[in-house]
Amino acid sequence: MIYVSGRVGREPWLHEFTARPKEVAQLRRMLRLRLILWGFPDHVDAAQICVSELVSNVIQHVGEGTPATLRMAITDPYLRVEVEDPDPRALPTLLAASNVLESGRGMALVDAVTDHRWGVVLRGNSKAVWCEFAVDGSACSRTSGPRVTRGEAILELYGSGSLPRGRAVAESASLLSMAAAEEAAIEVMADVLHWLCAHGHDPDDVLDRAQTQFEAEIGGSV
Repeated sequence: MIYVSGRVGREPWLHEFTARPKEVAQLRRMLRLRLILWGFPDHVDAAQICVSELVSNVIQHVGEGTPATLRMAITDPYLRVEVEDPDPRALPTLLAASNVLESGRGMALVDAVTDHRWGVVLRGNSKAVWCEFAVDGSACSRTSGPRVTRGEAILELYGSGSLPRGRAVAESASLLSMAAAEEAAIEVMADVLHWLCAHGHDPDDVLDRAQTQFEAEIGGSV
Protein backbone atom coordinates (compact mmCIF):
# COMPACT_ATOMS: atom_id res chain seq x y z
CA MET A 1 0.00 0.00 0.00
CA ILE A 2 1.24 3.52 -0.79
CA TYR A 3 1.57 6.16 1.91
CA VAL A 4 1.95 9.88 1.32
CA SER A 5 3.92 12.00 3.81
CA GLY A 6 3.68 9.21 6.38
CA ARG A 7 -0.07 8.70 6.19
CA VAL A 8 -2.68 7.14 3.98
CA GLY A 9 -3.76 9.62 1.30
CA ARG A 10 -7.34 10.82 1.05
CA GLU A 11 -8.45 11.32 -2.53
CA PRO A 12 -11.48 13.55 -3.21
CA TRP A 13 -14.63 11.44 -3.28
CA LEU A 14 -17.88 11.93 -5.16
CA HIS A 15 -21.12 10.00 -5.45
CA GLU A 16 -23.87 10.64 -7.99
CA PHE A 17 -27.40 10.00 -6.78
CA THR A 18 -31.05 10.86 -7.37
CA ALA A 19 -32.50 13.24 -4.77
CA ARG A 20 -35.28 11.30 -3.08
CA PRO A 21 -36.17 11.00 0.61
CA LYS A 22 -35.26 7.30 0.66
CA GLU A 23 -31.72 8.12 -0.55
CA VAL A 24 -30.88 10.28 2.47
CA ALA A 25 -30.26 7.38 4.86
CA GLN A 26 -27.96 5.68 2.34
CA LEU A 27 -26.01 8.90 1.78
CA ARG A 28 -25.59 9.34 5.54
CA ARG A 29 -24.31 5.78 5.85
CA MET A 30 -21.84 6.18 2.98
CA LEU A 31 -20.58 9.47 4.40
CA ARG A 32 -20.09 7.88 7.79
CA LEU A 33 -18.05 5.03 6.32
CA ARG A 34 -15.89 7.47 4.39
CA LEU A 35 -15.21 9.70 7.39
CA ILE A 36 -14.32 6.76 9.62
CA LEU A 37 -11.99 5.45 6.92
CA TRP A 38 -10.36 8.86 6.57
CA GLY A 39 -9.83 9.06 10.33
CA PHE A 40 -12.42 11.76 11.16
CA PRO A 41 -15.04 9.97 13.30
CA ASP A 42 -15.60 13.11 15.40
CA HIS A 43 -17.11 14.86 12.35
CA VAL A 44 -19.61 12.14 11.43
CA ASP A 45 -22.64 13.60 13.24
CA ALA A 46 -22.19 17.16 11.96
CA ALA A 47 -21.45 16.06 8.40
CA GLN A 48 -24.49 13.78 8.35
CA ILE A 49 -26.69 16.63 9.56
CA CYS A 50 -25.41 18.87 6.77
CA VAL A 51 -25.85 16.27 4.05
CA SER A 52 -29.40 15.54 5.23
CA GLU A 53 -30.29 19.23 5.11
CA LEU A 54 -28.58 19.95 1.78
CA VAL A 55 -30.23 16.99 0.06
CA SER A 56 -33.60 17.86 1.61
CA ASN A 57 -33.22 21.36 0.16
CA VAL A 58 -32.68 19.89 -3.30
CA ILE A 59 -35.79 17.72 -2.92
CA GLN A 60 -37.92 20.58 -1.64
CA HIS A 61 -36.75 23.48 -3.80
CA VAL A 62 -35.49 21.82 -7.01
CA GLY A 63 -37.65 18.72 -7.08
CA GLU A 64 -37.78 15.10 -6.05
CA GLY A 65 -35.92 12.91 -8.52
CA THR A 66 -33.33 15.58 -9.36
CA PRO A 67 -29.92 14.13 -10.33
CA ALA A 68 -27.33 15.39 -7.84
CA THR A 69 -23.77 14.78 -6.70
CA LEU A 70 -22.29 14.49 -3.22
CA ARG A 71 -18.61 15.44 -2.97
CA MET A 72 -16.13 15.34 -0.10
CA ALA A 73 -12.52 16.49 -0.08
CA ILE A 74 -9.74 17.62 2.24
CA THR A 75 -8.58 21.19 1.64
CA ASP A 76 -6.22 21.62 4.60
CA PRO A 77 -7.13 22.50 7.25
CA TYR A 78 -10.75 21.85 6.31
CA LEU A 79 -12.96 18.96 5.32
CA ARG A 80 -15.37 20.15 2.62
CA VAL A 81 -18.71 18.50 1.89
CA GLU A 82 -20.90 19.72 -0.97
CA VAL A 83 -24.07 18.78 -2.80
CA GLU A 84 -24.43 19.84 -6.44
CA ASP A 85 -27.70 20.03 -8.39
CA PRO A 86 -28.62 21.32 -11.88
CA ASP A 87 -30.63 24.40 -10.81
CA PRO A 88 -28.49 27.54 -10.27
CA ARG A 89 -31.59 29.62 -9.49
CA ALA A 90 -32.84 27.91 -6.32
CA LEU A 91 -30.31 29.34 -3.87
CA PRO A 92 -30.34 28.50 -0.15
CA THR A 93 -31.31 31.23 2.28
CA LEU A 94 -30.28 31.65 5.90
CA LEU A 95 -33.26 32.89 7.90
CA ALA A 96 -33.11 34.59 11.28
CA ALA A 97 -33.81 32.15 14.10
CA SER A 98 -36.93 34.08 15.15
CA ASN A 99 -38.35 33.87 11.62
CA VAL A 100 -37.51 30.25 10.81
CA LEU A 101 -40.48 27.95 10.33
CA GLU A 102 -40.45 24.22 10.94
CA SER A 103 -39.81 23.63 7.22
CA GLY A 104 -37.08 26.27 6.90
CA ARG A 105 -34.50 25.42 9.53
CA GLY A 106 -32.10 23.62 7.20
CA MET A 107 -29.47 26.26 6.50
CA ALA A 108 -29.70 27.65 10.04
CA LEU A 109 -28.73 24.19 11.26
CA VAL A 110 -25.92 23.91 8.71
CA ASP A 111 -24.70 27.36 9.72
CA ALA A 112 -24.64 26.33 13.37
CA VAL A 113 -22.79 23.01 13.05
CA THR A 114 -20.18 24.38 10.61
CA ASP A 115 -19.38 27.55 12.58
CA HIS A 116 -20.72 29.67 9.65
CA ARG A 117 -18.45 28.00 7.07
CA TRP A 118 -20.78 27.35 4.13
CA GLY A 119 -21.63 28.88 0.79
CA VAL A 120 -22.71 28.38 -2.81
CA VAL A 121 -20.63 27.95 -5.98
CA LEU A 122 -22.34 28.57 -9.34
CA ARG A 123 -21.03 26.35 -12.13
CA GLY A 124 -22.74 27.26 -15.39
CA ASN A 125 -25.97 25.30 -15.37
CA SER A 126 -25.57 23.96 -11.85
CA LYS A 127 -24.82 25.04 -8.29
CA ALA A 128 -22.93 23.40 -5.44
CA VAL A 129 -23.83 24.17 -1.84
CA TRP A 130 -20.80 23.48 0.36
CA CYS A 131 -19.89 23.44 4.02
CA GLU A 132 -16.58 22.95 5.82
CA PHE A 133 -15.28 21.55 9.09
CA ALA A 134 -11.87 22.23 10.64
CA VAL A 135 -9.90 18.98 10.79
CA ASP A 136 -6.52 17.73 11.95
CA GLY A 137 -4.69 16.59 8.83
CA SER A 138 -2.51 14.27 10.87
CA ALA A 139 -5.45 12.18 12.05
CA CYS A 140 -5.05 8.44 11.66
CA SER A 141 -1.41 8.88 10.63
CA ARG A 142 0.00 5.59 11.95
CA THR A 143 1.49 3.34 9.27
CA SER A 144 2.26 0.26 11.37
CA GLY A 145 0.75 -2.03 13.98
CA PRO A 146 -1.25 -5.27 13.88
CA ARG A 147 -4.54 -3.60 12.92
CA VAL A 148 -2.95 -1.67 10.05
CA THR A 149 -1.03 -4.76 8.88
CA ARG A 150 -4.18 -6.85 8.91
CA GLY A 151 -6.05 -4.11 7.06
CA GLU A 152 -3.38 -4.07 4.37
CA ALA A 153 -3.60 -7.85 4.01
CA ILE A 154 -7.36 -7.64 3.53
CA LEU A 155 -6.98 -4.93 0.89
CA GLU A 156 -4.34 -6.98 -0.92
CA LEU A 157 -6.75 -9.93 -1.04
CA TYR A 158 -9.47 -7.66 -2.43
CA GLY A 159 -7.05 -6.24 -4.96
CA SER A 160 -5.83 -9.62 -6.18
CA GLY A 161 -9.02 -10.55 -8.00
CA SER A 162 -12.53 -9.55 -8.93
CA LEU A 163 -15.09 -8.65 -6.31
CA PRO A 164 -18.47 -10.41 -6.31
CA ARG A 165 -19.78 -7.40 -8.23
CA GLY A 166 -17.32 -8.18 -11.01
CA ARG A 167 -15.24 -5.02 -10.66
CA ALA A 168 -11.49 -5.14 -10.08
CA VAL A 169 -10.32 -2.70 -7.44
CA ALA A 170 -6.65 -2.67 -8.40
CA GLU A 171 -4.37 -3.28 -11.34
CA SER A 172 -1.81 -5.19 -9.31
CA ALA A 173 -2.08 -7.74 -6.52
CA SER A 174 1.10 -6.52 -4.89
CA LEU A 175 0.66 -2.75 -5.05
CA LEU A 176 -2.61 -0.81 -4.88
CA SER A 177 -2.97 2.79 -5.95
CA MET A 178 -4.33 5.04 -3.24
CA ALA A 179 -7.68 5.46 -4.97
CA ALA A 180 -8.07 1.71 -5.53
CA ALA A 181 -6.99 0.94 -1.97
CA GLU A 182 -9.55 3.36 -0.59
CA GLU A 183 -12.32 1.89 -2.74
CA ALA A 184 -11.28 -1.60 -1.65
CA ALA A 185 -11.58 -0.54 1.99
CA ILE A 186 -15.08 0.77 1.33
CA GLU A 187 -15.98 -2.49 -0.40
CA VAL A 188 -14.72 -4.49 2.60
CA MET A 189 -16.77 -2.40 5.03
CA ALA A 190 -19.86 -2.45 2.82
CA ASP A 191 -19.65 -6.23 2.40
CA VAL A 192 -19.43 -6.69 6.17
CA LEU A 193 -22.48 -4.43 6.64
CA HIS A 194 -24.41 -6.51 4.10
CA TRP A 195 -23.38 -9.67 5.96
CA LEU A 196 -24.58 -8.16 9.24
CA CYS A 197 -27.95 -7.22 7.74
CA ALA A 198 -28.34 -10.71 6.27
CA HIS A 199 -27.81 -12.22 9.71
CA GLY A 200 -30.24 -9.92 11.52
CA HIS A 201 -27.75 -7.49 13.05
CA ASP A 202 -28.04 -3.68 13.18
CA PRO A 203 -25.17 -2.22 11.08
CA ASP A 204 -25.40 1.18 12.81
CA ASP A 205 -24.99 -0.45 16.22
CA VAL A 206 -21.98 -2.44 15.00
CA LEU A 207 -20.43 0.68 13.47
CA ASP A 208 -20.87 2.51 16.76
CA ARG A 209 -19.14 -0.29 18.66
CA ALA A 210 -16.34 -0.56 16.09
CA GLN A 211 -15.80 3.19 16.19
CA THR A 212 -15.68 3.15 20.00
CA GLN A 213 -13.10 0.35 19.93
CA PHE A 214 -11.08 2.12 17.24
CA GLU A 215 -10.99 5.39 19.19
CA ALA A 216 -10.03 3.56 22.40
CA GLU A 217 -7.15 1.79 20.65
CA ILE A 218 -5.95 4.99 18.99
CA GLY A 219 -6.11 6.84 22.30
CA GLY A 220 -4.31 4.07 24.15
CA SER A 221 -1.44 4.05 21.65
CA VAL A 222 -0.66 7.77 21.96
